[in-house]
Amino acid sequence: MAADNDLPEVQLDSANLYREELFTDRHAGTIRRLTPVTPSGAPDPSRPMLFAGQTQLLTPAGVLPLTFEIPAATLEEAQQRFPEGVRAALEQAIDEARELRREAASRIVVPEVGAGPIGPGAGPGGGKIKFP
Repeated sequence: MAADNDLPEVQLDSANLYREELFTDRHAGTIRRLTPVTPSGAPDPSRPMLFAGQTQLLTPAGVLPLTFEIPAATLEEAQQRFPEGVRAALEQAIDEARELRREAASRIVVPEVGAGPIGPGAGPGGGKIKFP
């Protein structure tokens, strides 16, 4: 168990606070609106609002959660850009899956030099099958 003084000190950045609001149609997904605020909680008009979308797609492998940023200035604009955000996030997920598949397929397992035989019952010998 770590001593108390080994724990990291975690503090919020008071110059970068946002109020978070969720909007959903309870069908396609949600839009998260992040409104910048001052340390006292008052709106901070010097920083832009941020929008993020979330949805889930059912695939043969199960549910695929998608989260993406939406470049928008208003909630209405974020709603209009939601479908293109889903499309871009899905394309990115597919590309990442293809890359992982390529990496897995290109791995070559090479035994270490001087390593003994591999597998159960493997012992000394020339590797030839011998019948009784």
